[in-house]
Amino acid sequence: MDKTLVIYYSRKGQNYSRGSIVNLKKGNTEYVAEFIRKAVGAELFEIKTVKKYSDDYTTCTEEAKDELKNNSRPELTEYIDSISEYKNIVIAGPCWWGTFPCAVMTQLEKLDFTGKKVFAVMTHEGSGLGSSVRTLKNLCRGAEIGEGLAVFGSSAPESFETVSDWAQRNLV
Repeated sequence: MDKTLVIYYSRKGQNYSRGSIVNLKKGNTEYVAEFIRKAVGAELFEIKTVKKYSDDYTTCTEEAKDELKNNSRPELTEYIDSISEYKNIVIAGPCWWGTFPCAVMTQLEKLDFTGKKVFAVMTHEGSGLGSSVRTLKNLCRGAEIGEGLAVFGSSAPESFETVSDWAQRNLV
């Protein structure tokens, strides 16, 4: 079986879900990343920023919007230096303003994706994959972009079967 790495960002705390703000003890994307690990034995790398996003959901969305508008690359607490031992790389995150959080882009720009198969996985409340596939095509030069997966964030904790089916089809 080809080795798989899931690089993900997930937001705990205040999140938008089914038309209202809810408080999550575990982020939606974290559930999905863990389900991929369980399904195919993937390794996980969680992206964490040095400067934390606001705990307030609305303020966080404005921070994310400003980062995207300014093409910011937030500093991370830790970086992956190499993905050479992996064949499949899953990039997972919440769909913020139609794409990955800029923190994800910070990590991707530091890696060599030549010869890798890369997959977009997004949690969302109606945006689907947004422009995440295009983002990966731009940032993961030399990679083959595989079939993405969009998971409704509000359904993420119960999405194991959907995620597992996708992982078995694409990562094994």
